Amino acid sequence: MLSRLGALLQEAVGAREPSIDLLEAFVEHWKGITNYYIESTDENTPAKKTDIPWRLKQMLDILVYEEKQQAAAGETGPCLEYLLQHKILETLCTLGKAEYPPGMRQQVLQFFSKVLAQVQHPLLHYLNVHRPVQKLLRLGGTVPGSLTEKEEVQFTTVLCSKIQQDPALLTYILEGKKTIGRKKASREATAPLREAASVRDKDRPHSKAPDSGTCGAWASSTQLPAETEEPDGTIGESSLITTLIGLCKSKKGRVALKARENLLLLVSVASQAAATYLVQSSPCCPAVVEHLCQLYQSLPSSLDPADIAALEGISWRLPSAPSDEASFPGKEALAAFLGWFDYCDHLITEAHTVVSDALAKAVAEKLFVEILQPQLLHVSEQSVLTSTALLTVMLRQLCSPALLREAVAFLLGMDQQPAAPEDSPRTLCAHLIRHCDHLSDEISIATLRLFEELLQKPHEQIVRSLILCHLEGRPYVARGSPEPESYEDTLDLEEDPYFTDSFLDSGFQPSAKPPPAPTTNPDGKTAVTEIVNSFLCLVPEEAKTSAFLEETGYDTYVHDAYGLFQECSSRVTPWGWPLAPPPLDPHEPERPFFEGPFLQMLFDRMSRILEQVIGDLMQRIQRVPQFPGKLLLVRRQLMGQVPGEQLDHQTFLQGVVVLEEFCKELAAIAFVKFPPHGPHLHLSKPPEGHV
Repeated sequence: MLSRLGALLQEAVGAREPSIDLLEAFVEHWKGITNYYIESTDENTPAKKTDIPWRLKQMLDILVYEEKQQAAAGETGPCLEYLLQHKILETLCTLGKAEYPPGMRQQVLQFFSKVLAQVQHPLLHYLNVHRPVQKLLRLGGTVPGSLTEKEEVQFTTVLCSKIQQDPALLTYILEGKKTIGRKKASREATAPLREAASVRDKDRPHSKAPDSGTCGAWASSTQLPAETEEPDGTIGESSLITTLIGLCKSKKGRVALKARENLLLLVSVASQAAATYLVQSSPCCPAVVEHLCQLYQSLPSSLDPADIAALEGISWRLPSAPSDEASFPGKEALAAFLGWFDYCDHLITEAHTVVSDALAKAVAEKLFVEILQPQLLHVSEQSVLTSTALLTVMLRQLCSPALLREAVAFLLGMDQQPAAPEDSPRTLCAHLIRHCDHLSDEISIATLRLFEELLQKPHEQIVRSLILCHLEGRPYVARGSPEPESYEDTLDLEEDPYFTDSFLDSGFQPSAKPPPAPTTNPDGKTAVTEIVNSFLCLVPEEAKTSAFLEETGYDTYVHDAYGLFQECSSRVTPWGWPLAPPPLDPHEPERPFFEGPFLQMLFDRMSRILEQVIGDLMQRIQRVPQFPGKLLLVRRQLMGQVPGEQLDHQTFLQGVVVLEEFCKELAAIAFVKFPPHGPHLHLSKPPEGHV
């Protein structure tokens, strides 16, 4: 019995001896670091040329080895207890701030990163860990081109990873007080030698490890409040956020990319409480949006809208402009802005809902409302043109639902009530619609492209606000009058003054009329043939040239139109639209129909196109010598079949060719909305439930 007890005691003593040796070695290495500051007189020797990096490496290895030897998981060994109780991290942070010897901050950042990453025991809950972490964060990330950017981004990577694993750590890391008073700053500046001397006096080679109960009681008192307030009541700055934002601006591509990934990791925390804290008690959203606005305001006012529209391939992961594209003034600034906008959009997509909504609202308020809106409404045409082009390219890049919602509210407003014809433009949307019909053709085209981009976004309110709210209830159908049995009953093309027989003497042999389009099954709807022909007949046969080049009719556009129709159908499917219009109520009183300002603008522009090209087409044709041959030559030039040469009436001739193709496109779009059941086009059937 006594022999067994003796063996157990011997095993116990043998098990503790390595711990004592580890602590002695750990203290010895720390003592070697502090002695350097007492004994060294050379202030110019870089830290990496001293024994400090080696001693820090030995201390790290001892901590990791000690933890692996612990019998029970979660226990703190003597060396870790010593590091915590003697505030070693606090002292190292102060030494790093003093940057003595030169390069010491780099060594401290590396040591912090490795300790937090390699020691598995939770450390950031301890006051003597997260307080120096906060101080160390405040030392970097604010000065562009810092020599320690690489170490800083590695440090933030570890912290963001720890927060992702345990969102409760967010309050410990983000809670950071501003320095209060100059006395505190003065005390910190003289701390290195004072703390080093205190360590030399207290440390002994065989000092016992601190009592574990002491550390437990001390750690239990380190719980932090959700907010830390300054004497004036303001919320303290969060240095992790400001450090990350600063590193995101780094000229070193890999540093900037890693910092953006770290911030993305931070905002995607799963905890509701952590996300709320991030929004309410940190400068996360304001800092991200402030940088976005700064980049926008740094854009040169002379940017060419064509260059803005042509710049593609900008991503937050690769914010620089592609090298194969042509250079233009302001290209790098534009690429930087679009790259950060894409990053904001990605942040909003991946972030927790609380952060996502707050960040989207901040972008809308600070960029859209405060900066873009005054430019869109400015009297300067250049300001309107540039801001419209920039907004269009932003819409093209935008993917996040939350930011799309804010952009739609900004552009179209929240009121979806139908407008009246006499309403004056009070909203931004009304002004933009008026810009579509501006005296400046450049502004008109730029604004039409903006609406084209907007209509391609998957948001029901866009279509409803611009179009559907004016069509609900079918006020465009006259009450009490039967619909015509045939569309031809409402047209009398033979009496149209523009389609005269006098043109037949011009020498232009009329081509065969286009083959009739297959009609749909009789179900009370207007036959698709009549709808298609109504577009094809807008241009007289005598002014058409496509048949002379063995081109077919409108069916050359049918495949593209059908793909576009399927894309639109897929986009609106989730909105639950009815498959057929509701029946008219015969007792409902008839009300005046107004198509709305957007459709009115489009119809007005299209009607003017017809007036300016078709209105006097037949008369102008007869005044152009050798019109058939010249028209055919212009078509070949536009198709690249023959080299271009200047001709008389060239603009008019080009307009005739373009008008013919435009009408064929309209006919193809009308046709695919009522796809035939015959196999001649080999078109796949649209998905069930699409409108």
